[in-house]
Amino acid sequence: MTRIAVVLADGCEEIEALTPIDVFRRLGIETTIVGLTSLTVTGAHQIPLTAQETLTSGLVDYDCVVFPGGSVGAANLRDSDELMKLMRARQQAGKWNAAMCAAPLAFARYGLLDGHRFTCYPGVEEEIAKTNPAATFDPAITVVDEAGHLITSRGPATALAFAYRIAQTLGVATADLEDGMLYTYLKQNI
Repeated sequence: MTRIAVVLADGCEEIEALTPIDVFRRLGIETTIVGLTSLTVTGAHQIPLTAQETLTSGLVDYDCVVFPGGSVGAANLRDSDELMKLMRARQQAGKWNAAMCAAPLAFARYGLLDGHRFTCYPGVEEEIAKTNPAATFDPAITVVDEAGHLITSRGPATALAFAYRIAQTLGVATADLEDGMLYTYLKQNI
């Protein structure tokens, strides 16, 4: 069974955190909500969120680890040395890692973007370029870099696209859910 962990830090963007969790669970993907430092996380808009567990070395075992953005939440993820060690081990093991909005900043600090394609919230790519000049920015809504096992996305409005792209990349069929959630209709009418 496919297993995904979504790591939440105080200041995370709630839409970017909860949309993937909702989509993954509707698809039958085992999804664990991991609090960076606590089981209680306060989102960027003061929405309280509850994690199922806190960060452990078990993070390395998931098929994919997902980081929501939010400038404060992304900074909290970026600044965690423990999380950096685990995410580097995941990339070395060929595991998928996903981040959206400002959260690719964490991947940049960890060295995960070196030599790989990514996308992010507008303007964040300039900050990433300062420390990761070998990373290549792509303005697409979602970007999958097969070589780096990285999936990235732009921001709050792209959360559904991000969630579906992660599931598809992991080999999970999404067409029925896309139809049921009217996502197919949305894609055709934008």
